[in-house]
Amino acid sequence: MKSQRLLLALVWLLPAFGLGAASTPTLDPKRIINDSNHFLKEREPEMTAEEYALYEKVEMMLQSQPEFALKLLEAMVNEKEPPSPAFSFMLGNAFYAAGQMDKAETNYRSALNRYPSFLRGWTNLGVLYYSANRFTDAIPCFSKAITLGDREPSTFGLLGYCLERAGNVVPAEMAYMQAMSGEPTNGDWMEGLLRIYVLGKQNDRAESLVKNLIKERPKEARYWLTYANVLLASHRKLEAMAVLETAVGTGVAGVEEFNLLADLYAEQQLIPEALAIYRKILVPSPELGEQKLLSFAQVLIADGQWPQAAEVLASLPATLSPEGRISLLQTKADLLEAQKKWAEARKELQELLQLAPLNGRALLSLGRAYAAEEDVPHATFAFEAAFQIPNCTYRASLELANIEIKNRHYDKSVEYLEKALSIERTSAVEDYLARVRTLVVKNG
Repeated sequence: MKSQRLLLALVWLLPAFGLGAASTPTLDPKRIINDSNHFLKEREPEMTAEEYALYEKVEMMLQSQPEFALKLLEAMVNEKEPPSPAFSFMLGNAFYAAGQMDKAETNYRSALNRYPSFLRGWTNLGVLYYSANRFTDAIPCFSKAITLGDREPSTFGLLGYCLERAGNVVPAEMAYMQAMSGEPTNGDWMEGLLRIYVLGKQNDRAESLVKNLIKERPKEARYWLTYANVLLASHRKLEAMAVLETAVGTGVAGVEEFNLLADLYAEQQLIPEALAIYRKILVPSPELGEQKLLSFAQVLIADGQWPQAAEVLASLPATLSPEGRISLLQTKADLLEAQKKWAEARKELQELLQLAPLNGRALLSLGRAYAAEEDVPHATFAFEAAFQIPNCTYRASLELANIEIKNRHYDKSVEYLEKALSIERTSAVEDYLARVRTLVVKNG
């Protein structure tokens, strides 16, 4: 039962799969464009003799001085007759290299309109759309290039990526697999396929693929995190812990890996191990580390493990963020309240309220401490202060209703219960109000 309570309390802290959103492939789109500046005989349109002479003059310049070369080309284009599809294609490449995407698109389109079977024209237009994050527009371009005979792994991989970003995961999976058939160890295509397997909950395939990714790139922490999450999705918690422990032991693990491992330790009641890992988080991420330790202490308090909670609180550094300091004082008060050490709890709460006078949770806790000591005036004062804070009005209304019933002020109690019901209607409070109203009638 304790383990289940810990899991329920900590599950919101578990990170999502380490891959996150689709990461952009590492290939260089400009390289694809630049490599296409040499024409394929008998497969693509040819330039006129004049265009070819001009092309020869600026070919090398397009690599080193694309903007200057572009000016030369534009100046020499015959304005009366449109350039050949081949020359339009080359102009598109030059405009792309100069970052003038609108003109590059216009020239690629011009070439394709007059020579629809221009394979690399479709590839380059797809690359242009991919570079501009126009993934839906890129899909038919890459598809057409493949139909015309393009078998480059990069074309299949980019098609897979664009299909994935457009939400078409089934054809994306097929495209990634085609890309991997040509480049079996390409991490971009492997990772794209892995994302699809994870999304589709194909855990066996995802596990096989992520193990290969770890073999190829053992220093990538996110692959270890993804591997652990795949194992968790298959209900293999101990194996997931072993994977994360390996990542920690080899120095690969970062905050997210520490985070997940510590939460798993906590769920398994491995308190010292969880505490040690949570403390590691304090070094790279102090605010997250203190939040995790304070949340861990709250879980232990709720589970009745008070000595362990005290140990966690004692492990926090002296230098906390302002928010962390307030949370620490509240958590200490919660621990003391659970142990019914009311006077000590009040001391922590009063220090907290000096830092944050309008902290509703602290006011409610202070009211409960006074009420437990039967100091009704001070309890009422604390609850009335909490009543003025919007997100605490409901809870304060119920506490004040209880006090008024004890004082036999049934009419006042009804008012507070009605206020609580105006914020949140529950059958328990409605039944309570009905019973109090009978007391009003009897004592009317």
